[in-house]
Amino acid sequence: MAAICLGTFMLLVDVTIVLVALPSMSGSLDASLSQLQWVADGYALAVAAALLGAGMLADLHGRRRVYAAGLLVFALASVACALSPDMGWLIAARLVQGIGAAAMFATTLSLIGTLYSGRRLGMAFGIWAAVAASAAALGPVLGGLLTEALDWRWIFYVNVPVTALALWMTFRYVPRSTPAKDATRRLDVPGLLLFAVGAGGLVYALTGSHSHGWTAAATLVPLGAALLALVAFVGVQRRSVHPLLDLSLFRRPAFTAAMITIAVGEAAVYGILPYTSMWLQSVQHLSPVGAGLVVLPHALAAALVAIVSGRWMPKPSPRVGATLGLFLAGLGVSAEGFLGPGSGWPALVGGLALSGLGMGLVFQVAAALALGSVPYDRAGMAGGTYSTFEQLGYAFGVAVFGTLAVSTMGRSMEGKVTDPHQAAQTLSGGGADGLIAAAPAGRRGALEDTLHAVFATGHNTLALTAGALAMASAALVLFLTRHTGSEPPAADGWEQPADPELQATGG
Repeated sequence: MAAICLGTFMLLVDVTIVLVALPSMSGSLDASLSQLQWVADGYALAVAAALLGAGMLADLHGRRRVYAAGLLVFALASVACALSPDMGWLIAARLVQGIGAAAMFATTLSLIGTLYSGRRLGMAFGIWAAVAASAAALGPVLGGLLTEALDWRWIFYVNVPVTALALWMTFRYVPRSTPAKDATRRLDVPGLLLFAVGAGGLVYALTGSHSHGWTAAATLVPLGAALLALVAFVGVQRRSVHPLLDLSLFRRPAFTAAMITIAVGEAAVYGILPYTSMWLQSVQHLSPVGAGLVVLPHALAAALVAIVSGRWMPKPSPRVGATLGLFLAGLGVSAEGFLGPGSGWPALVGGLALSGLGMGLVFQVAAALALGSVPYDRAGMAGGTYSTFEQLGYAFGVAVFGTLAVSTMGRSMEGKVTDPHQAAQTLSGGGADGLIAAAPAGRRGALEDTLHAVFATGHNTLALTAGALAMASAALVLFLTRHTGSEPPAADGWEQPADPELQATGG
């Protein structure tokens, strides 16, 4: 369990550890807002694009083997990130790092599901969910400490010794799993490529839309290509004998509810976190450590709820758990949407803590449902699909809310600055001080007040939109699970895993 959780902690920390380091990266490598978005988004997108393929490889070649390979790729890519001479190198290395993380992420849930059963399985999911919730929220704290004490590059160097320990523990303690015996099963390469093009094209179009505009060819071409690729992906999966994603899984209400819960929760809560970090550092002038500590109540609340729900809810109800988790997450994010020009960082703490309570429950319930609603031989696919939706939710959240932030701030600055659109991009990327320094000396005080008000308005729009999305999705999950009852569907093969080697370990 420790070996699996080490890998989970690392790969999820690296989703958010970069957030408080973005201003330092911008100054060090002269980055634009779009490039900073790709540092955060490229990793999550690569994880999402590779997860389904990694899940199938795990079913075909053994989960421990794929998990260990992912650890190795992750460590090497982390070194490449730390040595980056420019933003292009850093973004490329983050994409490779995401591929390694995908191999780890796609196998963690299925490894847990094959090693534990009954009440112990619920407790194991609770531990895993606590680690997942803590990692996502502690990332900014750790990133702030490393950036302030050493340099932003150390947020990547620190992965190497932890990976080495996780790799040793994996070979020492995690038993080998028996690969699928069906010799006709092969990796669905066309499906993998189509899904990567579709997801990547959508995020690329959304990320660049605030620079090019929605009607520009640079936005419409990748958007159209992405939609065509996704349509083709669905067609290929429906005809394939051994699909990358078994679309019939979505006929199970509990499985569909789990996917909606984790994707919307990630998008709403963590999709706006980069812009919250920018506000804390560029408007509140907190240090990277200070900005990370503001998020600490979220981490503590999420971890506490995940552990408690795992202890008392070994078979969580999708109707109660997912609905309540999403509703609390949405309520907490909405509470962050009432900043004023003179607001300080304490205005965020209550909302962050409340959204942490919701996300702790979301992590626990969604993971258990995703694995508990499928048969044993689809464990890798279910784990990969769950993790894919989790990372896609984050990637799309960052991209969509980035576009919304620029458009909202641009409208707020019309008539107040010469180029409101360019100023909005600079402000969203943490460049408030640069805008103020470039103004005439006599206008700097008034401009600073204006920018603080504009950023608060933009952040409020993001938070209220994200909160409404989460609460509306909670209602949708409640509707979808109206006939589910208090327990998830029986999980074929989970009580008695078919793998005798895993049974011998106490699974």
